[in-house]
Amino acid sequence: MVTVRGVIVVTMLQRLWSDSQGQDIAEYAVMLAVILAIAVGTIRLIGARADNVFSSVGSAIQ
Repeated sequence: MVTVRGVIVVTMLQRLWSDSQGQDIAEYAVMLAVILAIAVGTIRLIGARADNVFSSVGSAIQ
């Protein structure tokens, strides 16, 4: 059973696929995914070290 929303989504995807702007959108999506992966990795790396620093500073203050 195909819904009206499903038809609209399929139509929109077909337009994006055939349009050159759709390629630009895909490239931007890939760049955004790479940037987010780098940002998350950096935050995880720095986050663990920052947690240790804040813990030792908190212990020194008490």
